[in-house]
Amino acid sequence: MFPSPSSVPPTRPAGPPRHHLPAAPPRHALGLGIALLALVFLAGLLLRLDPRPFFQGLDDRWAASVNDTAVAGSPDGDDLGLFTTVLDRLGGPLGMVLPLLVIGCLCVYGRWRSGLFVFTVTVVANLVVLLPLKQVADRPRPPHPSVLVNDGSYPSGQVFGAVTLVVAVAVVLFPPRARRWWWAFGAPYVLAMMGSRTWLHAQWLSDTVAGALVGVGACLVLWRVFAPLLEAEAERMASNSLWL
Repeated sequence: MFPSPSSVPPTRPAGPPRHHLPAAPPRHALGLGIALLALVFLAGLLLRLDPRPFFQGLDDRWAASVNDTAVAGSPDGDDLGLFTTVLDRLGGPLGMVLPLLVIGCLCVYGRWRSGLFVFTVTVVANLVVLLPLKQVADRPRPPHPSVLVNDGSYPSGQVFGAVTLVVAVAVVLFPPRARRWWWAFGAPYVLAMMGSRTWLHAQWLSDTVAGALVGVGACLVLWRVFAPLLEAEAERMASNSLWL
């Protein structure tokens, strides 16, 4: 005799996956990333051909407004100057310590795939994407920078480093709910880095915007490229077999 439908216990719906890490790339990540990189590259070509492109007027007005509230050459004169100087140090070679610490911690826990993704996004992309773009544009720095700078103002390496670190950490360390809070921290950090570069007269406003765009573009492209490895790691995390 078959049980009546009312006596059959309802089946429980499948719950959410136990692990949400690393995160899967968004749809159209590859296309959007390539478009952003192409946009920054074309703007770099424009700078190479025309020392005063159409957006130079906006850069000049922004630099003048910053100059009204900051004294070039003495960034340590007040709290804001000290803050921008700290950001300048974080965006320089010292800033590489943070991604290396993240990579080391990931590898200790057997997450070498995520570690390789972070290394490629934060270190390799700097060498093979950002530096060639600087060579293409060859844009001079603003006059009288308040900190020691090298050649090549466009795009901003400090902003690029801030963006790639924020995105890479979001992908490999934070589950969906916590990731929203990380974005709430990361976005102001990137904006502060952008503001500090212009406050210190180290870069033009358009340099910082380009640094953010190329950082996002590189992250999206590499996120898509590393998707199979990151998905394999997520499956191994779910089965507690990272070391296999």
